Order: sequence, then structure tokens, then C-alpha cells
Amino acid sequence: MFRISIAALQLVELFTSSLVHLLYGFYIFSSAVAGDLSVSLNDLFFKSNIEPSIRDEHCASSDNDLPPIVLVHGIFGFGKGRLGGLSYFAGAEKKDEKVLVPDLGSLTSIYDRARILFYYLKGGEVDFGEEHSKACGHSQFGRIYEKGHYPQWDEEHPIHFVGHSAGAQVIRVLQQMLTDKAFKGYENTSENWVLSVTSLSGAFNGTTRAYLDGMQPDDGKSMKPICLLQLLRLGVIIYDWIDISILKYYYNFGFDHFNMSWRKTGFWGLVDCLVGNSGPFASGDWILPDLTIQGSLRLNSHLKTFPSTYYFSYATKHTRKFMGFTLPSNILGIHPLLYIRVLQMSQWRHQPDVPPPFKGYRDEDWWDNDGAINTLSMTHPRFPVEHPSRFVVEDSECHPLQPGIWYYKIVEGDHILFIVNRERAGVQFDLIYDSIFERCRKHAFRKIPTMPDHVK
Repeated sequence: MFRISIAALQLVELFTSSLVHLLYGFYIFSSAVAGDLSVSLNDLFFKSNIEPSIRDEHCASSDNDLPPIVLVHGIFGFGKGRLGGLSYFAGAEKKDEKVLVPDLGSLTSIYDRARILFYYLKGGEVDFGEEHSKACGHSQFGRIYEKGHYPQWDEEHPIHFVGHSAGAQVIRVLQQMLTDKAFKGYENTSENWVLSVTSLSGAFNGTTRAYLDGMQPDDGKSMKPICLLQLLRLGVIIYDWIDISILKYYYNFGFDHFNMSWRKTGFWGLVDCLVGNSGPFASGDWILPDLTIQGSLRLNSHLKTFPSTYYFSYATKHTRKFMGFTLPSNILGIHPLLYIRVLQMSQWRHQPDVPPPFKGYRDEDWWDNDGAINTLSMTHPRFPVEHPSRFVVEDSECHPLQPGIWYYKIVEGDHILFIVNRERAGVQFDLIYDSIFERCRKHAFRKIPTMPDHVK
């Protein structure tokens, strides 16, 4: 009877989580479509004689020497051009003249995202690498960027990167690839192509939410038979298979290189993906395995913190201690999408019959969280080797900035407070992003930058 009750509660939780995520996704998608329709109708009936000023996102012809700031989205995220005029970073990109917001696919693996990001900036046809592509069962080549968004990128023209959630790990993997000269035809790449890395709720060391959503805690690669991620898997496969252009124009999960469209695979190709014989979920070349603690350990085992790059991270937390328990800070301040997960993550227990993910692991270290990532995971790379770090309360404490050290702050907020909906974060939104952009422009440089009059 007890087991039946537990199973019933788990099914209720699965139904509730699925419904909340589906409704929120529909709300975002419909908001983007409605926004585009509104703009189109306004142009049709009330078209102004004055042409709007459109800033070209390419930075190649810029009239100053300031390096661009590249904003890298996280899981379920999107870049400029997706979801109509909606901004993943809630318009933060408008705070500076030279900001790029690439679209890297919402569920693409961290490895694949890093490869796409390189060619997005330099230009050319995305090359995922022959060995990786064969191992994962997808095409070696992807999208062609006729013109790179910053083709002069090199050691003399380095870039500031800002990553939210999984985007922070994408930046670290890209920097390591540059160090390892992993891009064919580019033998001069180095870690010095990256001037600074800023993480906003970055997933450096994995998250226990991955297990709550359905990843198996024993290996961090496979999924439970019945879980939220299985429902997601089915939805994504069908979405990519039906391949409706207008839908993928608005939102793309990033699996085009797996060629799952009905035009290429037919009906039996769909069946093959659904039963788990092919596709990203069969090979594990998607984002969730990278976000487990085990997946992060695999990534971190060869990722370095470099002595000439500046590092800063904001770790978010929406929990507090009460009579020995870790609980959500409050109900009103948290997004409905995340409340259940904050509560669940604050009570997480690793299964006693499964070996811990690493030596010295303790459940209580991972209880503070923001509904998606554990606060411990967000501060700086810790496992399997802890990287140099320094906790700061006020930004002034870390000036002058020293490269090669992860400066980190802990901010009260949930995982999506500083993205999509600017009004939720209020004044705190501007304080966070203003400090990020100011740091990039005034405190993180290898040579004194040329500061135009309009940059404050």
C-alpha cells in the first residue's frame, strides 16, 4: 500500500511538472508570435516615414577597438533571431554597443554548442569533428555562416564572454578547444582569445535537478523509464521529425545535424528515434548528460582556468536555513516553474544503494539552490579539482582584478530571475548587468582599451 501511495504521488508530481513546463513554453512561444504579429500589423497600418535605426549585429566594421561581449544562453535558451523579438537576456544586450547573442540550440550538447559558437564568430561551415560525429551518429558538418560575426577574432582581438546556466560551461569548453587547437584550419588559436568569462548561475559542477527530472543517478547518462525527460524526448523527436519551417524558425532544439526530419528519414526513421536506436538521446549527445554531476566531472577533468583570463561568477540562491532544514526563501518571489524544484532540490538525497558521484560527496552541500542549479555548483569549478577562487560581497573588493581567479558573489534569486522577464528582477536586473558590462569595459583588459565617449 505504501509503495502504491508513493507511485501515485510521483505520477501526480510528473503530471504537475509536465503541465507547468508545457504551459510556460506555450506562453513564451505565443508571446513571441503575438509580438511579431503586433509589429507586422503596426507596420502595415501605421507605417512611419522614418526608417528605424537598425544596428548590424556583426562587429567587423566597428569604429572602435572595444572587444565584443558575447552573451551565451543556457538550456532551453535561444539567441537573437529566435522567438521573434523576444530577448533571452531580457534586453541586457542593449546596454552596450558591441554585444552578440548567438543561437546555439536549446538542447544541444555542450561540446556541439562550443563548436557552433566558434564558427558563429569566425565564419564558415560548422565542423563538429569527424571522430565525434561518427561516435554520436550525426553529420560532421552543420550550418554555414557566410560571414562571421567577429571574423578578426584572435589573440590580438580577444572577446568577453558572458554565459547563463549551461552557457558558462560552453564558454569553458570553447576556451579549452582554442588551447588544444581543436579547429581544423586554425592552428593559431589559444586560450588568450578569451579575455574574460562571466558566469550567471553557471552550471560548473552539475546539478541534482538532472536526477529529479529523470537522469539516472548511477551513471548520469541514461534516463529513467517514466520521467519528465522522457516526455521531453518524445516531444522533441516528433517536433524535429515533422519539421515545420515556421515552427523551427521561431524555436529550434538544435538537432538539425542529426537529420531527424521526415524528409530524410521517413516514417521508420521516426520509429527508430522513438525506440531509442538513433538520434541525440540514443547517443547521449545532448545537454542533460552534461548537466549531471558525473557529466560535469567528465568535462571538468580536462578544463583549465587560465592565468591570463579574467573570471567572475554570480551564484544564485533561493533557499534559507530554518531549524536545521533547508527550505525555499519565500513563495511569492519565485517563479511557479521553479518552486517545486527548489523544494525538491533542498531535500535531495543521493540513493543509498548507488555509489556517490565522487569521493567526499555530501548531500547537505548541495541543498542550497535556485530551482535549477545547486548554489555550490555555480560559484566556480570545484570537482574533481577545485580551481582558484575568491568570495566577494562588493565588486570593489576585487579591484584591481587579477586574472586566473574565479571571483564569485552569491545573489538572492531563482534561476531565471535575470533572463526573459526583466520586470521580475526590477532594479536588481540593472545592477547585475551594469556591473558585468562595466567590468568588461573598465577592469578586464590586457592592454588599455580605447574608450569612445558614448561608453559609460
